[in-house]
Amino acid sequence: MNETFRPGAARALFMSTMAFGVAFAIWGLISALAPTFTEIYSLSATSKSILIAVPVLLGSIGRLPAGMLADRFGGRIVFTVLLIGSAIPAALIGFSSSYNQLILLGLLVGLAGTSFAIGVAFTSKWFAPEKQGMALGIYGVGNIGQSAAVFFAPVLALWLADWRPVFYIFAAISLIWGIIFYLFARDAETTAKPKTFAENIKVLQTSPKAWILSIFYFLTFGGFVAFSIYLPTLLIDLYDLSPTDAGARTAGFVILATLLRPVGGILADKVGGAKVLMFVFAAIACFSVLLKLGSMIPFTIGALGGAAALGMGSGAVFKLVPQYFPKETGTVTGLVGAFGGLGGFFPPLVLGVVRDWTESYILGFLFLTIFALMCLAINYFAFIRNSEVVNSNG
Repeated sequence: MNETFRPGAARALFMSTMAFGVAFAIWGLISALAPTFTEIYSLSATSKSILIAVPVLLGSIGRLPAGMLADRFGGRIVFTVLLIGSAIPAALIGFSSSYNQLILLGLLVGLAGTSFAIGVAFTSKWFAPEKQGMALGIYGVGNIGQSAAVFFAPVLALWLADWRPVFYIFAAISLIWGIIFYLFARDAETTAKPKTFAENIKVLQTSPKAWILSIFYFLTFGGFVAFSIYLPTLLIDLYDLSPTDAGARTAGFVILATLLRPVGGILADKVGGAKVLMFVFAAIACFSVLLKLGSMIPFTIGALGGAAALGMGSGAVFKLVPQYFPKETGTVTGLVGAFGGLGGFFPPLVLGVVRDWTESYILGFLFLTIFALMCLAINYFAFIRNSEVVNSNG
């Protein structure tokens, strides 16, 4: 690929970004309406955390096979199947009548979370290496679908005086965009022969960089997901906000993190992803301290500062994936994305358990600070000190 932009690259980027946004909106619906379900089913903090985290689980572990499928069969058909398939459990939630049914259908809705690995494999092939950080950063703006769910789902439920139609509406959007994606999206032409399953797995067995990037994404994207799905609960519990107010503030968090993601990718194109991550991890450690202080102003500063750092970090990590693994982008994206999803799965569970045991969230925020400092050290010794990161301009 000698051209910086292939003909049709802009359309491919638009189609994949929109598809990612729709899938992420579906993925975030249950967390957006978790306060409603908590009231209906009288859930404890732990039960509510399980409900919020369950969709993240399948979306996490499914990213590795989804990335492999995208590498082998092309992102167009795989993304189409995902969007149409995700609409089914989303619509069925509207007919659910118990907490157990919500858990089961929420697990299936989690399939929408595999969209990230599919879209990275689809999008990266349209752009030259020196522009992939920018392109994948823009693609990551699809995260805003989570913000749409968090903000509009409670508003729609209030306006319609019922939460059930909300799932029907979002399911219809997913179905329609799945059809549009199939009709108008196209895979980038490539002469490379699709790799077998064994060939795809081999890179995961032989390259420690893939696992290191997975740890980094566990923090950056996982932190984004964890806060975006659990922040409404935190704000309501800590500061007695209304669900609508908490949803609006969470939407602000998601929008800021989403807008900073392409900034992280662009900076990574210019100075290198590892250098950007040094700043990101230090910033996360600092801002997470403010979450422990127990009042709204420092909490808001910590949350918004953390959102900016998490967004930039996510963009920087995915500059490095196609840079180091151009032939196995979907597979490695699947692994890294799976860790990122798991990074969104475990923190809500931990916070719920910590809240029930200690009647406080401070211990959970302390874990975030420690993990950010650990990633800072790993990044320094694995990349910066050994000068192993290759600047795309050099």
